[in-house]
Amino acid sequence: MASGLLSQPLRAQAPRQARLMVIGGAEDRLQDRLILRKFVDYSGGSGARIRLITAASAEPDGVWDSYRKVFQELGVADVQRLALTDQDSAHAPELQQDILQADGIFISGGDQGKLMQALWETPAYTSLHEAFHVRGCCLAGTSAGAAVMSRHMIAQGVSVLRPSKDATATDMGLGFITQAVVDQHFSERRRLARLMSTLALRPDLLGVGIDEDTALVIERNQAIEVIGRGSVTIVDPTRMRSNVDEVEAAEQIEMLGVELHMLPAGRRYSMDTADIPAHWPGHLKKVLMRLAMQGPIRG
Repeated sequence: MASGLLSQPLRAQAPRQARLMVIGGAEDRLQDRLILRKFVDYSGGSGARIRLITAASAEPDGVWDSYRKVFQELGVADVQRLALTDQDSAHAPELQQDILQADGIFISGGDQGKLMQALWETPAYTSLHEAFHVRGCCLAGTSAGAAVMSRHMIAQGVSVLRPSKDATATDMGLGFITQAVVDQHFSERRRLARLMSTLALRPDLLGVGIDEDTALVIERNQAIEVIGRGSVTIVDPTRMRSNVDEVEAAEQIEMLGVELHMLPAGRRYSMDTADIPAHWPGHLKKVLMRLAMQGPIRG
């Protein structure tokens, strides 16, 4: 794996609870900064090594300056930007080492396609998986950084008013969430129809819509939690019946039997059977387990 190329030993550390923080964009950076505070806490507090990936942004220097200031104001002394800009940089052994030494990695917004062009099938891609799955690094992504968390990501698509065929195009993401596709800025940009258009063609996946200043926190195989000020919408097409194969491109789609769950901020959902409330629908645990389950280490 990528760690075999390192020239320096990795810092010893106790195993940690690896968490994904999938953020819907526009997280508060000026006031309470709850989501970013939680990211620092999950990464180990003020002594954590925080690393930023800004490769998705059209203005990476400005994005870096903004987050550097916030994390330093939150008490983190060791905040650095990872030297990832393109495919060539993603092969650098120094970048692999920096990724594997991180306690928390934060992926900024921008263009998810641009980010995946830089990372796809590179040693940096492998190192991100090793950092999360093996070393327990906290991995967060906002906006485009949230979209890339899933194996199948929405690469293009306008916010349509109604589900319609071929309204979106998907591509390969980082694959930390294997059984769902993520959409961000969800309520604010009215993206339910866009997400459902995607699911009409991929009924094997769950749809996850995350509002702005809201984060879905996934504790592998254990629990999910919603923090911030909005909600997470889960669309389950498992029992769906659709005419998507019968209609032409851009035509409206019939979608019957789709289930929708709203998870508001401040709620935590444990996968422990003993903690499941009586009011849960019988199959909700199975739905949430699909989000919380650990995927494979990609290489």
